[in-house]
Amino acid sequence: MRLVVFDVDGTISDSQAHISHAMAIGFETAGLAPLPTSQVLTIVGLSLPEAVARLVPDQPQDVQDAIVEGYKASYRSARAASPAPLYPGAKALLERLARRDDLVLAVATGKSRRGLRALIEHHGLGGYFLSLQTADDHPSKPHPSMLHAALADTGAQEQGAVMIGDTSFDIEMGRAAGFRTIGVSWGYHPVQALAQAGAEQIVESFDALEQALTQDIGEVA
Repeated sequence: MRLVVFDVDGTISDSQAHISHAMAIGFETAGLAPLPTSQVLTIVGLSLPEAVARLVPDQPQDVQDAIVEGYKASYRSARAASPAPLYPGAKALLERLARRDDLVLAVATGKSRRGLRALIEHHGLGGYFLSLQTADDHPSKPHPSMLHAALADTGAQEQGAVMIGDTSFDIEMGRAAGFRTIGVSWGYHPVQALAQAGAEQIVESFDALEQALTQDIGEVA
């Protein structure tokens, strides 16, 4: 069994509207002017406290904490009203991969456990992933802790394991864990950033991703 680990935001789910709105509320809660969406998207994939610290490194801890709490409250409200949509083709790909007997699927995300489970339930993704790793239980990406836990959960081996994501943090995490890495072009970090982080391959569609996984498995079998 070969382990295939997916990021969520920007890879499976198009959550930029939720993230941008929640961050704007967080900043307003702390008495700060919201940042441009383009700047907010640079930190997608990090755990929330680390993301805020990178966005406002000069602000004191109490201000950063206020942003985090405002973000959480706003995101919970938005998620309850309408969870972020999946990218077209994402669910169909996961269905096909989950049926294969040579693969086991997992998630490694900067989302909270509650947020991840809500998204999985809303979109009917239950049963596709054998391991769910979230920011609640691990250091922020790019630390490889989530991937080490996914290996332990699934009993898979590091050799041939693959990390798939849209940000440089995903690629750096995968490389740190000794995984093969595939970047996706439709997410929140530019393709150049994925290449600079060391992505072994960058794909532009879910069909291309499926083909890359098949080729990857064939190469390491």
